[in-house]
Amino acid sequence: MRSPLHDRAADHLPTGGRRHHPSRELMVAGAHGGAGTSTIARLMYPAWDMGSLEHLLGPGHPPLRDRRRPLAVVTRNTVAAARHATNAVTALHQAATPIAALVIVADGAGSEPRDATARFSLLQGRVGGIVRMPFISDLRLVDDATTIDLPKRARDALGAIRALAYGHP
Repeated sequence: MRSPLHDRAADHLPTGGRRHHPSRELMVAGAHGGAGTSTIARLMYPAWDMGSLEHLLGPGHPPLRDRRRPLAVVTRNTVAAARHATNAVTALHQAATPIAALVIVADGAGSEPRDATARFSLLQGRVGGIVRMPFISDLRLVDDATTIDLPKRARDALGAIRALAYGHP
């Protein structure tokens, strides 16, 4: 049976409803639920929030079709999230789906666990690059991520995702 996410890229416009050239539309997929996918997609407009890949990972079918659009996979910076990211990146890699960026979103509970950092570093060769998004406490206070002034480190992280996705800052 075909997953509804499998062809979502062909059926939906990016956030905001404006049509853009496909190569400019970033696809953002979560390695697991609660990764921060929707927030990253909103901040990376034009982008498609593809939701979590977690339930789509399995033998016999690719998790999604990129339709030649750049793909960012989003994960939290915990040990459990690193396992999910490894599963997602492995499935996409086996399906020959290129990943422009692995975006690791800080959970706000201090530094990234050493085991998570080690697992993420093993994925470096399967993705275009790894970008670490800092914890942004103001996001907890708003409905729309685009309404806050992002700290410089967050703006720099978004710029790094763009550079990996589109080949320029």
